[in-house]
Amino acid sequence: MSQVFYLNHQIARDNAINAVRDAPLGYVVEVKQKTRSVPQNSRMWAILADISKQVEWHGRKLSEEEWKIVFTAALKRQTAVPNIDGTGFVVLGYQTKKMTTDEMNELQELMSAFAVEHNVTLKE
Repeated sequence: MSQVFYLNHQIARDNAINAVRDAPLGYVVEVKQKTRSVPQNSRMWAILADISKQVEWHGRKLSEEEWKIVFTAALKRQTAVPNIDGTGFVVLGYQTKKMTTDEMNELQELMSAFAVEHNVTLKE
């Protein structure tokens, strides 16, 4: 069984402590910063849709998913390696679903700045 506790108040903190105390040996506890919110995710896809429709990148139109990879790679300073068959490159990725709310804010700031630089009208 899995339990998630959002440590927003002392009762939640106490419940988490009790769950750890009562957990059988061999269980795992992970304490981490909250990941992106549903509104952040919705806003990200809205911005990506606008950029995808309005920007041609090095002679081609990119899908929303491709733009997400481009922006995530820029934010995280990711690298690329040659594809197995040598016909292209693969970005060594970082998934946005694992981003914290702060990281998602940074990503959206980067996307918004790009949109301004490239005269993209955001409908958000």
